[in-house]
Parts: sequence; C-alpha cells; structure tokens
Amino acid sequence: MRKGMLIKVCGMLYAENIQDIERLSIDMMGFIFYPKSPRNVLVRPKYLPSSVKRVGVFVDAELEYIKQKIEEFNLDIVQLHGDESPSRCCEVSKMGVEVIKAFQIGSEKDFARTLVYESVCNYLLFDTQTENKGGSGRCFDWKLLDCYKGSTPFILSGGISVECTENLNHLIHPMLVGYDLNSKFEEYPGFKSVSKLTNFINKI
Repeated sequence: MRKGMLIKVCGMLYAENIQDIERLSIDMMGFIFYPKSPRNVLVRPKYLPSSVKRVGVFVDAELEYIKQKIEEFNLDIVQLHGDESPSRCCEVSKMGVEVIKAFQIGSEKDFARTLVYESVCNYLLFDTQTENKGGSGRCFDWKLLDCYKGSTPFILSGGISVECTENLNHLIHPMLVGYDLNSKFEEYPGFKSVSKLTNFINKI
C-alpha cells in the first residue's frame, strides 16, 4: 500500500464480516445511520471493531441522534454526508469525536464550498454527485481534484474498485490521505468480500 494511505471500509452490518474485515490492513470502519441507505444500521451488531477507528455516517441528522449513536457504538469519528453547516461540524466535534465532512463533486465549482470548512473538520471526503447522498457505485472525474487547493486532508470516495488501482497509483495530490471503499467490494449490501479487499490492498 502507498505509504501513509488510510483505508476506510464503509457500510458494515454483520458481526462475523466485521471481524473478518477488521483483520485486514485497514484504518477505519464505517457504519451508516441513514434510513434511505440499503446499509442503514437498524440493530447494533453483536461485534464491533476494536483495532480500527469506528466511523458513524449521518445525513442531516439531529444532534441528539448523533450523540446517541456516538455513545451506543463508541464512535471515534463522525462523517457528515449531508448539507451540514460549519457550525454543525463544530458542535459534533465538541462531542469528543473527529469529524469528516463529505462533499459531492461534479464540477470545479463544488470545491468552493469546502473553504468555510477548513478549520472545523479533521478530514474532507470527496464523493460522486448523486441524488441519494452517495452509494452510487460510480467514480467522478478525478482530474477535478487538481482544483482542490485547500489545506484540509481528504479521503477519496465514489465507486472505487480493484480495477481502479492502476489509476489510483498514478493519482497524486498533496492532501489525498486515503480511500473510502464500499459497494464495489460487496457480495451484497453491507457484506464485504475479504478477497476483493485483500486484492485491492495488495495492489494499491
């Protein structure tokens, strides 16, 4: 793997699968708390990871709901994937977690929206533009990343698969720190393939 690159596997649901994926060389594991997602966590899995950071993914959720899930799942990081304001990011940060703010990227102008988040988030996440707030399984044009001139590190998301590794290995940006992996590594929604993830990690 490229030195220093974070690997986040998102959309986990099943205890045994969580254990299997935790054993791989990953850094973060994501749990989605968004009713419109097919990977929405309805019941707390019987096992939660202990050796990687736990990320809770929310879309325009109430603060009380976010706080409840932070406590229930002992989250390390909260990923805000909706239209949350910089002040909302600050409020979440005060709950004792790191904050990732996601942005949907479709054109150069979308990066302008990141400027007001510079001092309030630990990471940004750049995803493919979609009506469903992510989960499209499609990549956006990674050439657009050259338009990002901010100082907050970002994680790349959106349709990343094993087939992308050659392009990723040639993708250079000073603020790119990791990859968010989800639908392209699934056997079915919420259940990740160990072999696909292992293959990706070995190639990247």
